[in-house]
Amino acid sequence: MAAFFQALANIFRIPDLRKRLLFTLAMLGVYRIGAHIPTPGINTDVVKQMFDSNQGSALGLFNMFSGGNFRSMTIFALGIMPYITASIILQLLTVVWPYLERLQKEGELGRKKITQYTRYLTVMLSIIQGFTIAETLQKQTFGAAQIVYRPGMGFTLMTILTLTTGTAFIMWLGEQITDRGVGNGMSLIIFTGIVIGLPNAVADIYDKLRHNAWGPFTPIAVLFLAALMLAIVAFIVFVEGGQRRIPVQYAKRVVGRKVMGGQMTYLPLRVNSGGVIPPIFASSLLTFPATINLVLGKKYNFLNNFAGALAWGEPLYTLVYVSMIILFAFFYVGIVFNPTELADNMRKFGGFIPGIRPGRNTSEHISRILRRLTFVGGVYLALVCLIPEWMISGIHLQHLPVWLGGRFFENYMPNFILGGLGVAFYFGGTSLLIVVGVAMDTVQQIEAQLVMRNYDGFVKKGKLRGRRYG
Repeated sequence: MAAFFQALANIFRIPDLRKRLLFTLAMLGVYRIGAHIPTPGINTDVVKQMFDSNQGSALGLFNMFSGGNFRSMTIFALGIMPYITASIILQLLTVVWPYLERLQKEGELGRKKITQYTRYLTVMLSIIQGFTIAETLQKQTFGAAQIVYRPGMGFTLMTILTLTTGTAFIMWLGEQITDRGVGNGMSLIIFTGIVIGLPNAVADIYDKLRHNAWGPFTPIAVLFLAALMLAIVAFIVFVEGGQRRIPVQYAKRVVGRKVMGGQMTYLPLRVNSGGVIPPIFASSLLTFPATINLVLGKKYNFLNNFAGALAWGEPLYTLVYVSMIILFAFFYVGIVFNPTELADNMRKFGGFIPGIRPGRNTSEHISRILRRLTFVGGVYLALVCLIPEWMISGIHLQHLPVWLGGRFFENYMPNFILGGLGVAFYFGGTSLLIVVGVAMDTVQQIEAQLVMRNYDGFVKKGKLRGRRYG
């Protein structure tokens, strides 16, 4: 603990690091100011009520990545979601479009070009989403209240301009933080939007403790809740830093008058190579039924039944969610990681894995290890995403058919398992992964800056390992 506080003091002793940290905090402060400026022409109180009644739809996912701005319909309502979508689209296109693949291999110049394309695509997606939101809000009513004060083309154009400008400004803030601050700017903006709800979560738990919301066992339930959350965070930190290190031996080569190679190194394969992308993909697809039901449910009753079966906490939702997380973990890793290309590059530079022949055997060996790690990583992601969901809304096993034991669960399963703890924790599984991962990466970068300037880091022995480094 003393080393931690000493490292904090050392941050402010280094002028460059101090300036970077203060600049980052200032930019995040500007972002939070924009979160209180509403989009013109919208009844924000009615929008908040509509969001509260449709948490399981795509609205809830957008609201998470906008830091709560989508629920308040501020100028930053789209948040960083268009940028994330554009980045994922270009990353997937890199595999199937040779032009982008060539750009990716051209080094810094190619990456700058891809970044430029990402900006253009972000603006295009923001315009499309702004138009969709404007048209949807004009057609929607919540009870007897109207969401838009003065519908029409003027409102549509104003909404598109406001939301697109807000997203472009957030994108600029993120790039400024990355270049002149500490950590990854886009990740820190998402992080800030999520953790801003932590005080409300703590206040909600304190209110339940004061009013004995869980009966005579309320103090024990609160202690259990705190211990469980600490255990989940520790588990995430442990797995996110976990690696399978494959030894790679390089043969000696004579280049001119110098002897090169002859050293042992390691190929690090992370347990969770997909990061938070698989849960994001799975959550996005599972929100479509609720979103379609929000628009067309009044006309078609079967949509209500289908959306209800895929609601949070329902057995079908849990089964599909877990399956899709594991599926997308394999899908994403298969796209971004090419064992054959890695084995060929290793052979070109005289590298080999001890006991494995170079070439095809090396590729198959790496693929076999990667499949096992990806499965473990997918199961880990599913567990982390489901535990907070149970804390919030429970696991509705009593809704299973009778032949699957629904009546048994209803009669004999404790209520706190079926109905959850009812904690408005604000941290779902995906957001918890983002918060812990971004915190690990940022602290690891600060640690590297301190060690580079011959100061003690946050730990005296070893080094901190982030998600992308180590």
